[in-house]
Amino acid sequence: MSTAAGRTGAPRPPGSGSSRLQRLMALSGALSDGRDEHEVLRLAASWVARLGPWRTEAGYLPADGRLVRCPLDSRASSAAMSGTLDSLVGGLAGQDGAVRLPGREWSWAFALRGTDGRTGSTPAGYLVVSAGRRPDDEDIAVLGLLARQTGAALAGAAAHRREREYAAELSRARQDGTAARARLAAVESELRYRRSVHDALSGATATGDTEAGIAWTVHRLTGFSAVVEDQFGNLRAWAGPGCPDPYPKPDPGRQEQLILDAIRDPRPVYVGHRLTAVARHRGEILGTVSLVDPEGAAGEREEFALGHACDALALEMAHLRSLAEMELRLRRELVDDLITGTDDESAFARSAAVGHDLHGAQHLVAVAWTGLTADDAFVQAVAGAAAGLGLRSLVARRSGRAVLVVQGRPKGEELYLAVSRELGSRAGAIGLGSRCDSPAEIPRSYQEALRALEVRQRSRVPHGATSFDDLGLYRIIGTGDDYREIEGYVREWLGPLLDYDAAHRGDLVRTLSQYFEAGGNYDGAASALGIHRSTLRYRLQRLREIGGHDLGDVETRLNLHVATRVWKVLGGEA
Repeated sequence: MSTAAGRTGAPRPPGSGSSRLQRLMALSGALSDGRDEHEVLRLAASWVARLGPWRTEAGYLPADGRLVRCPLDSRASSAAMSGTLDSLVGGLAGQDGAVRLPGREWSWAFALRGTDGRTGSTPAGYLVVSAGRRPDDEDIAVLGLLARQTGAALAGAAAHRREREYAAELSRARQDGTAARARLAAVESELRYRRSVHDALSGATATGDTEAGIAWTVHRLTGFSAVVEDQFGNLRAWAGPGCPDPYPKPDPGRQEQLILDAIRDPRPVYVGHRLTAVARHRGEILGTVSLVDPEGAAGEREEFALGHACDALALEMAHLRSLAEMELRLRRELVDDLITGTDDESAFARSAAVGHDLHGAQHLVAVAWTGLTADDAFVQAVAGAAAGLGLRSLVARRSGRAVLVVQGRPKGEELYLAVSRELGSRAGAIGLGSRCDSPAEIPRSYQEALRALEVRQRSRVPHGATSFDDLGLYRIIGTGDDYREIEGYVREWLGPLLDYDAAHRGDLVRTLSQYFEAGGNYDGAASALGIHRSTLRYRLQRLREIGGHDLGDVETRLNLHVATRVWKVLGGEA
């Protein structure tokens, strides 16, 4: 304590020493009763007047590295309330010292330290006390003891505060740690789930039956029935209970709305009682995957599984489409090379690469349909019809026609009917080339198929199938304008008979044709026609009368025979 504080002042009241010690003991208990620093300082300040004729002018506590005055009561002097006192206390540098206050003979700033009382230690605050007279040494000692008790209480309160702050920080850290561990566990669980979805769908696409595999995988992952549809709404796969039978026909309006919703929102959307996601690749809609969820119970995990399934489906379908397009291109290029001519070794290797065996008998087939362009859809329809008949073939498009390289017999009429069903029209024609036993013979068979197709299209019954092997004389007669000459030739030799048959629903031309085919044998011709021998004689007599031909003349017989053959090729006889 500075000696300046110990100068003799006013005499003490009688018995005041014992009373002040008792009060200090009471104050010591009160100060340590769980108060914070501000409460300790305010309590100490209020006890100053109880210990003697003194008053508290101000109290200070450290904050942010500097001393800050604390509100105590409203009885401090105006000088104490000014900033001058703050400067004086701040200039003491942690030591006790006198401070001058107007109107007060004595004023002193007590540094509030802990119980060790070391003057070099950083004080926990300041208490500024003043008196009308200078206190004596005993009074100074009492005030010093009050300052030490207050400093110890402040140190304890600060320690308790730090303990509380540490405990709170530790509790927050534990809570944050628990929350972080919970978040980490949730993230790990989500990652495991997403990995399981990825692995499961990767396995599903590796089975070969992609659509069914994806549907069953999504059903197993989510517990909901899973539905895979193409971009038009046709069912491709269903996994789980509740599949309607028959499956409802696609609703174009529903599909259009679904696509519009998908464009607006990349997440799965509810369409009726189904949560549906769209599988698309490079902006093209390839299909949909849906969960049957009438209760709307699907959550984020189900949405993730659904979205990932669509990604897998889109990639797989795009891959399969790419492979199909590549195979189709290879097939078309192979057919083009085969019909223009290529070496056998290369032809065998390339055909094997696309799954077709060129070894053995092959036939070329040319297909054309009235009013239809030979586009990809047309070629696919022809290929589908051939596959439906069990024909193994290479199919391509060339010169406005579909061209097939068929292994074995092509079944012309059956193929014509099958293509008619696929296209929904019978207004078409098919030409079949003759057999070829090596790739080198394919160009010849192709030209024969074109010849047969052209003959069929120019005949009186232009729709159906015609084989080059059945063309007869047309196999050696050219094409183009020669047809008019040929038809004129038929009219020259058979015109009256054709007109008679048309007018009377007769059968004279057919009778003549069958007579020549039987080699002029009455019995054979009558049997083939299903008539009596006498009836045949009667018809031949009518032929001579109406046509004016002498069947005994060799040249006449030859011309009539040729004319009936051409008539048959032109469709005169079914």
